[in-house]
Amino acid sequence: MSRRNNVEKSRKRNVISELTELYDIKSAEDIQDALKDLLGNMPAGELSEHLGYTEYERSTNTNSRNGKKTKVLRSKYGEIPISVPQDRESTFEPKIVSKRTV
Repeated sequence: MSRRNNVEKSRKRNVISELTELYDIKSAEDIQDALKDLLGNMPAGELSEHLGYTEYERSTNTNSRNGKKTKVLRSKYGEIPISVPQDRESTFEPKIVSKRTV
């Protein structure tokens, strides 16, 4: 295994350890709550990257945020409701939770 892979594994373990501590994960329900927060916030960040500006920031971009749609993800931990943001020109394609998937 290369040094790079070891570093990546170590970073992942650190992130998992921090999340476990932050969310006080002790059950499947705790994991579901953590996933809901993570998956709920990631699409908003992706949209900011797509548009080139953050929420509430002024921009000359003609494309802008246009509300959110509710989506339900099904996992082995149960159903996880999340909100996926939209843009006016419908050009935003979320990567974490792609369109037309469940």
